Amino acid sequence: MNAVEVKDLRVSYFGNEALKKVDFTISEGTLVGIIGPNGAGKSTLLKAILNLIPKDSGEINILGSTLKEVRKRIAYVPQRSAIDWDFPIRVKETVLIGTYPSISLLKKPGRKEKELALKCLEKVDMLEFQDRQIGELSGGQQQRVFLARALAQQTDLFLLDEPFVGIDVASEEVIVRILKELRDEGKTIIVVHHDLSKAEKYFDELLLLNKELISSGDVKEVFTPRNIAKAYGGQLSFLEEMVMTT
Repeated sequence: MNAVEVKDLRVSYFGNEALKKVDFTISEGTLVGIIGPNGAGKSTLLKAILNLIPKDSGEINILGSTLKEVRKRIAYVPQRSAIDWDFPIRVKETVLIGTYPSISLLKKPGRKEKELALKCLEKVDMLEFQDRQIGELSGGQQQRVFLARALAQQTDLFLLDEPFVGIDVASEEVIVRILKELRDEGKTIIVVHHDLSKAEKYFDELLLLNKELISSGDVKEVFTPRNIAKAYGGQLSFLEEMVMTT
């Protein structure tokens, strides 16, 4: 079964087209990177899939159903810039929030949920920071905590928006390792990514965007000089020279 199916997706802001005629499918159990230049609509695509922004038209199918029916099976990690790091909350409480969808509305997290939160913190190598205020952490540590919160949701589909921006190498390595482990467990992971040099190393499949879909599929099929030059244009002129020689 496909984890995500998108057909003829169109999104605009104040009359300006952000995405047009986007069609693709993502199979279950894959680690997928969304790449493209600044302003290409990468984050917009994630938000449209999650219905965080309205779409002009298009059909989105998630895990064989509608978003409303499978929302609890989806974890979303937004960009760090979208999070209020001054909010007074400790690390373990941040991760514990990830357990809320699995308990009843009026019930507080119990021993089971607290043990799960600590286990997720241990997985991202952040257990020793459980009593720290979230704002006291480095960028990489904060990103690992929010990944732990996503893990605590125990979902089938993970969407991460620019998780490697502004973080240290050690944190990036931890996050990539965990994402690949999730993939190997049959989970589906979709990541908005900016560093082209690591695209082939990190992902199984790619979506190459520049407001419209340039190419999608296996990394080796998508990540070609011709496709990259088409998406980035003058921003990567050296790739255009490569195209002329291929």
